[in-house]
Amino acid sequence: MSVVDAVRGHVDSYSQGERFAAVLVIGFVSAVALALVSGQLSGGYLLFLLGLAGMYVLLSLGLNVQWGYAGLVNFSVVAFWGIGAYSAALVTAPSAPIPLELHPIVGLLVAIVASAVVALLIAVPTLRLRGDYLAIATLGFAEVIRLVMLNERWLTAGGLGIAGIPPILRGVGEAIPQVRLNLGIAQIELTRGLTNSLLEFLAVTTLVLLVFLLLRRIQCSPWGRVLRTIRADEDLARALGKDTFRFKLQAFVLGSVIMAIAGVFYVHFNRYLDPSDLMAIETFYVWIAVILGGSGSNRGAILGGLSVIAILEGTRLVNALPLLAGVDIAPLRLFLIGLLVILVVRYKPDGLLPPQHEHIWPEAAREADR
Repeated sequence: MSVVDAVRGHVDSYSQGERFAAVLVIGFVSAVALALVSGQLSGGYLLFLLGLAGMYVLLSLGLNVQWGYAGLVNFSVVAFWGIGAYSAALVTAPSAPIPLELHPIVGLLVAIVASAVVALLIAVPTLRLRGDYLAIATLGFAEVIRLVMLNERWLTAGGLGIAGIPPILRGVGEAIPQVRLNLGIAQIELTRGLTNSLLEFLAVTTLVLLVFLLLRRIQCSPWGRVLRTIRADEDLARALGKDTFRFKLQAFVLGSVIMAIAGVFYVHFNRYLDPSDLMAIETFYVWIAVILGGSGSNRGAILGGLSVIAILEGTRLVNALPLLAGVDIAPLRLFLIGLLVILVVRYKPDGLLPPQHEHIWPEAAREADR
């Protein structure tokens, strides 16, 4: 079999949604490469955008555990994101009201513990509520967290925010020497800032990969199958002798911790944090990402997170195109996202990448095909 036939056979095995997603990814990568070559996008800003995309992917994966696996309607995504972000900023930044200046890895551990404890405290009284009441309760919790961060100035610095947050791999970037590479057609100068951005991008990419593999394993495990049964028919799961509350509690805590980790990486990317980052619209962006990709699909959550950040940030770059000079498209980003959601719901109600083959191990699928 030739290489062309092998590639053609591989492509033929893709579903329609997978082919559409592949076209989207190729188009996105081509647009980024064009913007980079034309000078519309700098290397440092590109790394920042990719890090931001990684953060949205983590948030989407966390919500997918709660909604896609267990059917929990959580509208407090930004609250757990904020708990992780503030936990990391408060224990690592020298400008924090109580300057501890611990290493960012310690901040990450503090964020994980804090988010798990808060998730437990919130989940115990609310997870027995019906879906719409649970949505209202979690939405209210998100607003409470924002107001606490805004008004408790002795602890969070209030509206002044926390600045000077160190990079996640503090000390590593400083140990790498600054170099200048001459590639003939272009020169690349590896400055301190670019080095830190590159390290942070690699760190968030590694974490996204680890979380994806962990959730992939969980999804195929007996625990994952019980969660999917609860989402489809909770009464049936109870009839089979399963403690549904305990399973939903575990899913809620796991998803919340993943959201908090996304917040940790954001503050070390952005170096600054204030309560205006905790707006409810961020929660709905994450919901849109999960719906676009396909509820219950980890691959879909990744594609949805990338799609949302491409629209949110890509519209900033479109204004620089000579063809659209004088036309401000950036304010239309919410309209574009809404239009995309309507089109997906109309023509792909299960999302762009629904979980067709994710519920079984690849080896089992191959055995079944023989």
